Amino acid sequence: MNVGIWFYGLGTVLTGILNIAWGSFDASHQPIQAVSKTLAGEHVLASIAGAWLVASGLATLWRYSVRIGAAASGIAYLIFAGLWLARYYAGVHSLGWRIDVLLGVTFGLAQQLMLVAPAAIIYVFTAPPDSQLQRRTVIAARWMLGLPPVIFGIFHLIGIRVFATIVPHWMPFGYFWAALTGIAFILAGCAICSGKMDVLAARLLALMLFLFELLVEVPPIFSRLHSQPTWGAAVYNLAAIGACLMFAEFLMSRADRGRIGRAGNVTMSRPNTLAA
Repeated sequence: MNVGIWFYGLGTVLTGILNIAWGSFDASHQPIQAVSKTLAGEHVLASIAGAWLVASGLATLWRYSVRIGAAASGIAYLIFAGLWLARYYAGVHSLGWRIDVLLGVTFGLAQQLMLVAPAAIIYVFTAPPDSQLQRRTVIAARWMLGLPPVIFGIFHLIGIRVFATIVPHWMPFGYFWAALTGIAFILAGCAICSGKMDVLAARLLALMLFLFELLVEVPPIFSRLHSQPTWGAAVYNLAAIGACLMFAEFLMSRADRGRIGRAGNVTMSRPNTLAA
């Protein structure tokens, strides 16, 4: 899982650096305004959260502290997910029961839950095998990683006009690409949740997000250097790529362990058969 861990850890570190550099939370991913629109000492809290993310991301990149780092990162992203839950009340209270409001908040919640999944994956990878808690954690990680792409895809299709404008201008048929990526998100999420072709789905999802990074997320940075949301979107994407790769490699390692175990059982049974 080394490649995935590096993407995830780097994305987490850069997220923390952005919090410290701006002295504020990225509203598009860390909606602290759901607690209070005028939160006293926000810059202090942002710096503390940034330091936590930098430390946890660096810990994830070191093999001897990867479990602690992943757990600390997961806690941070889980807190941000909790802020999105509070956003449901704030959004409905301000704008009413509108489908676009509910979907928008759900989109933000899904983004953060997707980054909690690697903490569960690391735990399962390092925990004793065949435990009840391990099996439950695998299920939780699968759904935390699989449901968000389905939500992203639905959001793409419903807001296809908006996403068509994000497609690079040199690529024709913006609506086609917006619809295609929306469908791809849904199919990948369904495959991951169902366990059918999940390794391939996770890897293709990581590839699509990587292409997003190169074509959609990074170019706007050069024209909006002082925009925290622009930087935040690019940095989030790195962590999401890492989550997908970690999940795919974890599933492959489980399959390899199963094959090795079965081969060992066959080898050990042959002498008994011959002796009989």
